[in-house]
Parts: sequence; C-alpha cells; structure tokens
Amino acid sequence: MMTCTWLISVVAGRRKVPVRFGLCEFILTRVSSSNINIQPELLPSTADVHAAARRIASYVHHTPLLPSRSLSERAGVEVRLKCENLQRAGSFKIRGAMNAMLQLDPGERQRGVVAFSSGNHAQGVAYAAQLLGIPATIVMPEGSVAMKVQATEGYGAKVVTAGVTSATRDTVAREIAEKNGAAVLPPFDDERIIAGAGTAALEIVEEWPEVASIITPLGGGGLLSGTALAAGGRDVYGVEPAAGNDGERSFKTGSIVTIDPPKTIADGARTLAIGKRNFAIIRELVRDVVSVDDDVLLETVKWVMYRTKLVIEPTGALGLAALFAGKIKPKGPVAVVISGGNLDFSLLCQ
Repeated sequence: MMTCTWLISVVAGRRKVPVRFGLCEFILTRVSSSNINIQPELLPSTADVHAAARRIASYVHHTPLLPSRSLSERAGVEVRLKCENLQRAGSFKIRGAMNAMLQLDPGERQRGVVAFSSGNHAQGVAYAAQLLGIPATIVMPEGSVAMKVQATEGYGAKVVTAGVTSATRDTVAREIAEKNGAAVLPPFDDERIIAGAGTAALEIVEEWPEVASIITPLGGGGLLSGTALAAGGRDVYGVEPAAGNDGERSFKTGSIVTIDPPKTIADGARTLAIGKRNFAIIRELVRDVVSVDDDVLLETVKWVMYRTKLVIEPTGALGLAALFAGKIKPKGPVAVVISGGNLDFSLLCQ
C-alpha cells in the first residue's frame, strides 16, 4: 500500500508530469507466493531509508549526479548518471554495509562480522569494518575478480576463497559465523542492507525532483528494492545480464526463479536467485525488469567510458546498456545508477 501527498503542476486543466513529491511512505502488506512468505515487519520502509541516510551521512560520499549531453542524445531523453563508481570502496555497497554495522551492539562489534560476496559487497563490508574497527571475514568464490579480492584484503579483512563457489558461499560464511560468533552481513536479503542501498536514490530525488524514472542494475536486489522504496512513486527499472536473468524471470512469473551460476562479464550480477525481502518489494513497486546481452553490455562500457571519462564496471553499465538498446523507454528525465567502478581492465581488450 502506498500513501502519498502529491505536489503537481496543472496546465489548461491537464495534469503534467509530477515535478515535486511530498511525503510518500510505502507500506507493504504481507507478500506470499509459492516460494515467498514475508511478514511486513521484516521489510524495510521508506522511513528506514531516511533513517539510514542520517545514520551513514558522515561515513559515505554524497556522489555526483552528472548530466551528459552525448548520453542524453543517444538515449533520446535527458539522462543523468548517479556516480556510485565514485563512492568509497568503489561502489554503492558501503551504504548498506555501513548502515548494518552501525546498528550492531558493542558485543557484536567485538565478535566481528562475516560477509559473502563476489566483490563489491566484500569491499564495502571490509572498508566499513576498517573505519569502525570491527574484525571482518569475507567469503568470496574462487575465480572472483582478482583486483576485488586484493582490495578486500587491502582494507584489512580476512578473505576465504578455497573451495568456495557461488552456490556455497552463503553456507561457508554461516559456518564461520557459527564457529566464532560473528554477525553475518548478507549482500542483499537484509532490511538494513536494502535501506542503506536506497539512500543513493534518495539523494537523486532530493537533488533532481523532476526525474521521472530511475534505472539500476539488478543482482540480488538490494539496490533495486532500496531504490524502489526511495523513489517516491517514480518509475523504477532493473536490468540484468541476459545470461543471469533470474530476476527478470522471477518478475514476469511472480515467483522467485533460481538459476545455475551464470557466465557473464557483469560479475556483480552473478547471483543465483533474488532475495525474498528484495523480491517482495520489487514485485510491488518496480515497473519492469529487463536484461541485455554481454556483447551489448561490453560495447556500452567502452563507449560510455570514452564519452564520460569515468571508470565503470560492466554491472554498473547495465542500466545504460538497456536504455541505449531500447529495452527501457522512459517517459521523462531518467537517472541511471552507475553502481560501481571496480573494473577488470583486461575486459577492455576483448
């Protein structure tokens, strides 16, 4: 359920695109399907996103919302980039990690945290833990991008990779947590992580109230679900790699779909299934979920980096790839979240 106070413009008796939103609070009733059964008290709200923004403000960057004439001309609509590639630790992930860790009690902080991730959540947790003086262990699948593993270790975290796969990383992390009493910080299916991720979109709508649509990448759903909570009723879209389109299939069927580990250059979207909390929000508040092929994605990465002079990882370019390919056709100004910039530069040689 959504209750909103709208401030709109009216010309010649006809309603225009909303140019400003007043208080807008999303309240999700119990959501259930064949494989979802989530109580509303386990889901974050718009108020939680605002609380997260206040909580993490002194620890994260308010990243720029950059206009681009060349991108807007190619897309056929005004485009601005929310540059989370310029965020601390190189992606939006520190927002959720910091929001979660700041809510740990002193005993939990002392026992430390355990996270599982293919890269950006790992770095976000490791860096946030370093800033707060909390011991961190990160479980990463074998074959994770080398620079992401090195960066995670560089932030002082202990990294475990031996024998870990995308399918077993969750289990390995929880076994470690059970052994040493550490708190588990999931990469997306957690109300604190979702609320923290949503603060990027909150910055967008506060800075650019005229924005009509927001596009984000979709992996496990933390960024997309948080964005949907913060968007104030605007159209929100998620984009996945075609090789790992479990979220798109889930959105279309209304039930969470699980896939085998996908082979895609978008390493931040190699999830096997969308989170239950995330899907409960996405199914209610997101306009559409689409996917793009890796060849389209790689061409987009190269073209956008050349035009903008920004370092963008493939997952971070998913929204622009879908926009340029015509998979998403927004009706007005659109903000595209560049989720990260932790790029394996060898990809540019392909």
